[in-house]
Amino acid sequence: MLEFLLTPDAIMALLTLTFLEIILGIDNIVFISIAANKLPEHQRSKATNIGLLLAMLQRIILLFFVSFLIGLKEPFYTIDNSWLHVGISWQAIILFVGGLFLIYKSTSEIREKVETPSHDENNVKHKKITSLSQAITQILIIDFIFSVDSILTAVGMTNGLHPNHNYALVLMIIAVVISIIIMIGFANPIRKFIDTHPSMQILGLAFLILIGFMLITEAAHLSHTSVFGQTVGAIPKGYLYFAIAFSLFVEFLNYRVTKNKNK
Repeated sequence: MLEFLLTPDAIMALLTLTFLEIILGIDNIVFISIAANKLPEHQRSKATNIGLLLAMLQRIILLFFVSFLIGLKEPFYTIDNSWLHVGISWQAIILFVGGLFLIYKSTSEIREKVETPSHDENNVKHKKITSLSQAITQILIIDFIFSVDSILTAVGMTNGLHPNHNYALVLMIIAVVISIIIMIGFANPIRKFIDTHPSMQILGLAFLILIGFMLITEAAHLSHTSVFGQTVGAIPKGYLYFAIAFSLFVEFLNYRVTKNKNK
């Protein structure tokens, strides 16, 4: 296990996944803050921390469930005709549907953030919260909604790194725990940074489109799909790491140029 966690692929996956989990968690932090701010001041910090810790537990449980489904590799139905061959398994279904969901959700989020950036925040603000338990319940509901794309991202970044799915599961759990700890300790500075540089969140959502497409091709590859005799290959994760690193480098250059102009 330790040897796997120290491999370059595992380290790169962990760093990239932790970064994406934090970027994806920004909206979560904003909505949690809105819900917590409806409480008396002495309860706000407590509600936020309890909510985030329970959210971490909720995500880990969901990761176990999704990992169990991903482990069901054996095809239960096969389509085999003159132009198409597909061995349908639960693994392929989860990856394929997850990929479509990530592409849909990311595209919708980008559109919403560009055209109606305060829509979701206004919905949360209008909900009444009068007690700590109500705030924590609201936080858990909010986090569950945001957990789906977070978990699918984790699956996309770690699937295929090791034949043993338990190793990938440990890697996903470590990334989730680190991201939640960082969000608890640095929620306000992270939120202020994203508010100042909203392009970072758009960039993170754009990465999800790449991950969604990668999940779809991986589902086709693992189900041994062939169309007119041409098999579908999986996209090497190194391409994804390079795209993310290059995009972040360009964003850093833009940040430096803007900062120098402001001076």
